[in-house]
Amino acid sequence: MSLFDISERAQQYQSDLLEFMDSHIYPSEAVYDEQMREAGDPHFHPPILEDLKTEARKRGLWNLFHPHPEWGPGLSNLEYAPLAEIMGRSHLASEACNCSAPDTGNMEVFTLFGTDEHKERYLKPLLDGKIRSAFAMTEPAVASSDATNVEMSMLRDGDDYVLNGRKWFASNGMHRNCKVLIVMGKTDPDAAVHRQQSMMVVPIDAPGVTVRRNLSVFGYQDREGHAEIDFQDVRVPSKDVLKGEGEGFAISQARLGPGRIHHCMRAIGMAERALELLCRRAESRVTFGKPVSANANIRDWIAEARIDIEMIRLLTMKAAYLMDTVGNKAARTEIAAIKVAAPNIALKIVDRAIQVHGGGGVTDDFPLAMAWAHLRTLRLADGPDEVHKRAIASQELRKYRKATEQ
Repeated sequence: MSLFDISERAQQYQSDLLEFMDSHIYPSEAVYDEQMREAGDPHFHPPILEDLKTEARKRGLWNLFHPHPEWGPGLSNLEYAPLAEIMGRSHLASEACNCSAPDTGNMEVFTLFGTDEHKERYLKPLLDGKIRSAFAMTEPAVASSDATNVEMSMLRDGDDYVLNGRKWFASNGMHRNCKVLIVMGKTDPDAAVHRQQSMMVVPIDAPGVTVRRNLSVFGYQDREGHAEIDFQDVRVPSKDVLKGEGEGFAISQARLGPGRIHHCMRAIGMAERALELLCRRAESRVTFGKPVSANANIRDWIAEARIDIEMIRLLTMKAAYLMDTVGNKAARTEIAAIKVAAPNIALKIVDRAIQVHGGGGVTDDFPLAMAWAHLRTLRLADGPDEVHKRAIASQELRKYRKATEQ
């Protein structure tokens, strides 16, 4: 049995999901586009998504990400990786299967650190796909790639905390079904640097919470939105502090590990679809008397894309395997490595697919321009490339410092 053999159960999920993509997801993309155009509202919730959710749930393709059997199929990271890749081929699939960020990370936080009340009020509706959630950590005034920089104040006042500050890029914050925020702020500026932060559960309609605007991404008004949110004297009961005061940084690390690898799995799916579109376009278009695919540079691009996809897939599978066997902390180098490699490689393949499509590639007649914008953003989301490279380098150097000290 090889290292990355997938269980029969997981293989069946792959087969079922691929069939669902062909029979429902891909045909629904044009319907989705038409419903969004007719609505004239960038944050409209199109009915086709609810139809897809109903169908996915009927087929058992629901909460596939969740590692706990009580809430989902209980797949390992290694088993889930190919499924996330398949869903990554379309912008509809993850939400249709209730596996989209940031809800996946937030559901895991509620599972691990939420109270019984949190689970009843928020986790269960999230697992049922009835509500959505947002994660509010990033701030416009500080470099949020270092989570210890967060400035939002969370001051204790009796049995409450009073929140003041501004967040932005709270993805999902404009979604019509977004009901709850998980918010990170500073409860004790005098504590040790990694004990200053806490996370709290805040209803999006709580008094003092104001969604100021949506932030466009490369000109796209993403349907779920990336909200800029003001918090002015927002009172949060102490029972809504997750895990306890000073545990915010630890929770963020627990949350972001799985989230990062999920992003990378989906990025591989995007890369696969881009390569397919590239090949089909190159075979069907003729320039100067021969198919575009006959050109040596195009064949180089196709070969390099296949090589690169296989490399990042193997690295992703290794990271998933290590997360399952030795834990997220021990797999941190591999998680950081794939978070750098997958978006960059997928971005290169999408860029070349755009080039082969010519003018059509930069329009919304094809999914490539939107994929490019998403992947370019992913080089910043959940930590920019430079932060992950810094972490990898530190791990490498630590080996030699230990050797020198001996």
